[in-house]
Amino acid sequence: MKDYIEERAVEIANYIIENGATVRRTAKQFRISKSTVHKDVTERLLQINPSLAREARKVLDMNKSERHIRGGMATREKYLHQHG
Repeated sequence: MKDYIEERAVEIANYIIENGATVRRTAKQFRISKSTVHKDVTERLLQINPSLAREARKVLDMNKSERHIRGGMATREKYLHQHG
């Protein structure tokens, strides 16, 4: 079981880095919870492959800093389609 979790953590990190994916999108892709994605990248992967963990973390931190912008754009789109 432990090998599977380690492989998943590496796969998740690679997916995040290659696609610039958010935690939510990654969780949906791998059919796991957002908290599992977070734990895999921030804790488990740090033990397995620290440099890969840092790269994935950079993407997640960037996504987190931009999320208010994406949220605003989504709201704007919603209202444009409702009232336009």
